[in-house]
This record gives sequence, C-alpha cells and structure tokens, in this order.
Amino acid sequence: GQIVTLKIFEDNSLVRDAFAENGQAKVLVIDGGGSLRCALIGDQLAVLAQKNGWAGAVVYGCIRDSADIERIDVGIRALNTHPLKSVKRGVGERNIVVTFGGVSFKPGAWLYADEDGIIVSDQPLS
Repeated sequence: GQIVTLKIFEDNSLVRDAFAENGQAKVLVIDGGGSLRCALIGDQLAVLAQKNGWAGAVVYGCIRDSADIERIDVGIRALNTHPLKSVKRGVGERNIVVTFGGVSFKPGAWLYADEDGIIVSDQPLS
C-alpha cells in the first residue's frame, strides 16, 4: 500500500488518530525510535486499522497482543513484542520522511511486505 508515516516515541496517540481515518490501500510506517520499552500497537488498534481499510503497518518498535493481531486481517510487522502500553500525550510528527533499517520511507511511496521482508518503491509495482 501507499505509505503514511509517523515519527513518535513511546506515545501511540497519533497511531490511533491515523487508524481512525480511511486507510484504503495504505500502510502506516511508524518510526518509534526502535524503543523496546512499550508497545505502539495492540489488538484494539489493529482491529481499528482493519475496520478502516488499512493494508498494514511497519513498526520500528514493539507491538502487544501479537497472538490476537495474527488473527486480524491487517499485516503488521514490528521489531518485537512488549506487554506494556504506551503513554498518550499526542506528541509526534506525521507525513515526514523517516529512516530506519537502512531504508528511507517517504509518504506516498509504495510498500510491499510478506513473511520474508519489505520492498519500498516510488511507483506502484502492480
């Protein structure tokens, strides 16, 4: 799907805001600073993403409720899992270029993912 980006740190307020919008054919790329101290997505946010048509999310950070998320029809990839919820302060940036894992994710570019990895393209591949 087409990339929408967030740059946040241990605060998932903007994730909820994004997933509450129409996400038809979009992927939320979350630069969570690589934090392994709390989760940025849980099962309730994954259900919200599915309900609003999001194709998925890539999280440079953690998720929680991974067994439940696996059964939800939205693709979510993250560094790890953590049981602790994040804080809610509404702090972060949206639709800026974020870079992690040696890849720059530009809003509007296209992201394709499966069990083996992620491909990012400036143009749709199909």
